[in-house]
Amino acid sequence: MNSIRNLLSRFKSKSGADAFFTSILFWGCAAGCFVGVLNNYLADGGMNEFQRGVLEFFREMPGLLLVFILALMHKKTEVKILRLGTLIAILGVAGLLLSPDKAFITLLIMVWSTGEHILMPVRATIAMHIAKRGSGGASLGYVTGVMNAGQVTGSLLTAAVFFAGLQWFGVVNKLLLYNIVWGLICLLTAVSFFFTLGCRDTGEAVRRPRLYFRRKYMKFYLLELFHGARKQIFLTFAPYVLILIYHRDTAFMATLAAVCAGVNIVCAPLIGKLTDRFGYRNVMIYDTVLLFFVCIFYGFAGSWFSPAVAGIVVCANYLLDAVLSNASLASNLYVRAISNSNEEVTSTITTGISINHLISILAALAGGWVWQKFGVSMLFVFAALMAIGNLLLAVTVPKEAGK
Repeated sequence: MNSIRNLLSRFKSKSGADAFFTSILFWGCAAGCFVGVLNNYLADGGMNEFQRGVLEFFREMPGLLLVFILALMHKKTEVKILRLGTLIAILGVAGLLLSPDKAFITLLIMVWSTGEHILMPVRATIAMHIAKRGSGGASLGYVTGVMNAGQVTGSLLTAAVFFAGLQWFGVVNKLLLYNIVWGLICLLTAVSFFFTLGCRDTGEAVRRPRLYFRRKYMKFYLLELFHGARKQIFLTFAPYVLILIYHRDTAFMATLAAVCAGVNIVCAPLIGKLTDRFGYRNVMIYDTVLLFFVCIFYGFAGSWFSPAVAGIVVCANYLLDAVLSNASLASNLYVRAISNSNEEVTSTITTGISINHLISILAALAGGWVWQKFGVSMLFVFAALMAIGNLLLAVTVPKEAGK
């Protein structure tokens, strides 16, 4: 009880913090279900590796256009945008209950992704607004923690649906189980929307971040380019490797997603502390060195090990990549160190996100073609080359004083 009081003491009174974080918890559950089921759903629907890359091109498009989407909502408050993004996501996932064809599935996932991307920046803004002075960072940390807890729960729910359906009830038609999960996601997202109604709306729109290009941030832009390419290959094709080559089913993939989210509840703040201690430059360097070996083992495990051992190695690499993805905060700290104002930091990071998404959608298309044309090993060799490019750039970043 005292811990709850201590937690609530960090937020302004009557700010709706309890409703806000409850909304995030249910959204995290919905997102965990979605991530846990998506790739198996696409694979079972006959979508090959190249088509998966094409779908990812459209799924990431809202992220690339996010600055312009938010600009169209410049008269809306953050809370109203939070509600609108949630409703858009519900619309996208509800359409999947209709068992559409591949083209319509791509459109619906793009709609879900639009809602998902709209929510990302406004969650952070609301978290800082409802916090008392000096507690903004803690509030952002709670957002990450609650999201991860929700994703663990959602992924395990998906695993339970498929395990019980196939093992206990002998369900033959997997489409029924997928539709149960889509319906569950709709319900969880609707509950998330319901709790947004309890968030306090001040009636004031805030200034939106803008694209911001300056020569001194050139290294940051290039870091985002290499990171975006490498990240997208893992995000899009690593699950497909486990599904198509190692024949992991939906219950397994959902459980693996839950493990990744659960481990990151501990590892995300740990990597933040390591960055504070050893400096963003060192974290960038060691992160990319590890990523190089992750890429190589992911691409060649099937050739170097027996099928059973290779499956374990690939799963371990999948988990390690999920942990290392937290190291991207180092480049944001680099921006803060060389910037002149908070607004400049926000605008530069927003620009970096746009660059990240631009290279992501191109990497998704190229990756699907490389896998289909040259094999999965060459796909992850390409990812390893991106890691090397990131490393060569990271060593040129100036050292921080005292690090």
